[in-house]
Amino acid sequence: MIAMAALCWNLNAARLRLMLNGRAGQLGQRGALGIELAAKCALCATPGGSGGPATLLLLLAQRGFSPSKGTAVFLIDQGCDLLFFLLMLSGLVAMSVFGDAQWPHQGLVQLSLLGLALLAVGVSLMMGYLPKLLRTQRQWLAWIRPSRRRWLVRRLLRCRHALRMTLALPKATLAAMLALTTLHWLLRYSLLYLAVIGIGGHADWLWTFLTQMLAMAASQFSFLPGGAGAAEVGVGSLLLPLMGREQAAAAVLVWRLISYHLYLAAGAPLLLLYSARLLRQR
Repeated sequence: MIAMAALCWNLNAARLRLMLNGRAGQLGQRGALGIELAAKCALCATPGGSGGPATLLLLLAQRGFSPSKGTAVFLIDQGCDLLFFLLMLSGLVAMSVFGDAQWPHQGLVQLSLLGLALLAVGVSLMMGYLPKLLRTQRQWLAWIRPSRRRWLVRRLLRCRHALRMTLALPKATLAAMLALTTLHWLLRYSLLYLAVIGIGGHADWLWTFLTQMLAMAASQFSFLPGGAGAAEVGVGSLLLPLMGREQAAAAVLVWRLISYHLYLAAGAPLLLLYSARLLRQR
């Protein structure tokens, strides 16, 4: 599992190199891996992952990459992830509704998947007409506090810009990035399956993937670093129908140690090293 996690880090580093395309100097796999680990450590250690983008932009700026270009790289990265999960969500909804999949909490899972699918469709339609909506239909955000409204508008515009930039990439580059993204998430979301097998439990791989997808979506509403608490409770509750409480707790513990805490342990020294270098330069 540790080797699989390390492979996921290297896949993300390769994707970063592909996005930069030599525009940030001579950046090898080792250097890209350092940036990836430091940025993801900051993302995991800060509420809402707010430290991740800032750290990435700062580290790229140290290599002469302007903040505006760094923001574009971050948005493309997020766009690839978003495209992958939209495609996976579409497949899971089709399998759950039209197939013969038999999962625990079948009705609840189908309702959750349909809700996520409808939300994705609604957001996609809104993204297409977002500038027009913001200009002509301001009253639909009038009930939100001004500070919260500005935050929401920025997030929506950023998401729209990310998708447009991602889809505008050359087809070969986009295909390579989506291949790396797909392999990364399939491996990363296999960690829970391996944890369940390791503690002597039994679960379908697709169910463990769906479990993580639903739990991590719910954890986005938690402002704690890394969705702490919400992710564990969500995954544990969806595993309980398949195994005992002790087994589910052990599987969740192993999964979070590898998928979350290992990122912190591996990235923290690099984040401190890069911070010390920046302070010395100033």
